[in-house]
Amino acid sequence: MIKIDHLVKNYGTNCAVDDISFEIAQGEIVGFLGPNGAGKSTTMNMITGYLSSTSGTITIDDIDVLENPLAAKKMVGYLPEQPPLYLDMTVKEYLNFAYDLKSCTFNREKHLKEICDIVKISDVQNRVIRNLSKGYRQRVGIAQALVGNPDIIIFDEPTVGLDPKQIIEIRNLIRTLGRDHTVILSTHILQEVQACCDRILIINKGKIVADEKTENISRAVENNRRFTVKICGPQREVLAMLKAKPGIVYAEAMPTRDGDAYVYMIESEVGVDVRKSLFYTLAEKNWPMIGLEAQGMSLEDIFITIVDKSNELKTRREVKTRRPAPAANALEQDMARSIMEKTARENSTSEFTKRD
Repeated sequence: MIKIDHLVKNYGTNCAVDDISFEIAQGEIVGFLGPNGAGKSTTMNMITGYLSSTSGTITIDDIDVLENPLAAKKMVGYLPEQPPLYLDMTVKEYLNFAYDLKSCTFNREKHLKEICDIVKISDVQNRVIRNLSKGYRQRVGIAQALVGNPDIIIFDEPTVGLDPKQIIEIRNLIRTLGRDHTVILSTHILQEVQACCDRILIINKGKIVADEKTENISRAVENNRRFTVKICGPQREVLAMLKAKPGIVYAEAMPTRDGDAYVYMIESEVGVDVRKSLFYTLAEKNWPMIGLEAQGMSLEDIFITIVDKSNELKTRREVKTRRPAPAANALEQDMARSIMEKTARENSTSEFTKRD
């Protein structure tokens, strides 16, 4: 449905999007993640045709966004971070305005009624948008994106500023829309991505640094092995032993207990299985281990690890490719030497005259 090929966007000397390529299939819900300034909004603005690219191509269902922008834009519904609402209009007036802007050919009344039912704003159609709550305004923004029944819907931070109940409602709505549309969701709320998305794209400093199915995203990092372990024994001594044990890079006492056993979180070095040696050490000290459970990395941990790793690799490449400033040529060196010698002679003559 969407194909991006070697896409680049420069703002003067600043490269906001740096030669990225990826494809999104029809019916996918894709989470588009990245720190502030990573290039997310720039990429989405290029997909919608709002910005042109410096180089590279974007095709939507085989339609080039730059060569045939009107046909491409008809296939895209977009909700920016700040919904483009006219506050003095009623909801009904605004959606009719969007219908006219998009030159829709559907039955107007039936089409807009279906959209209002889907996003659950039928009960506020005749209210002025200015008087709506933040949650309802977001819904009206989503309704605007759905006018014309586009194949692709792009959401940029759709739940910013919403309360927990409204967030859950918007997430459920996004999942519902994903049944019949291709959805791109850009957000900083990682739980939102886990709850809604089939696939995760992570961009950092203009580069795609991870592209995985949501359930497989942990494969994008070399994961430390993390365990929750329950041990019967003096907490302070057990924790000291865990911190000092070879192969364990982190140990922490958790605030929970299981009877007379304390709970600890431990992480082992990559490629090191500490379970057997830990069992023997605890047996020697007569501290029974009554539970051991492997823990996966959270999406937050994975996101931070991937971004940090990409920053480190970029820094290494910059250092490796950095070249020392070119030395001055022979003529420049001779001129500089002559000036220095002349200055030294003048200073020497001046000192001699002063002594006389």
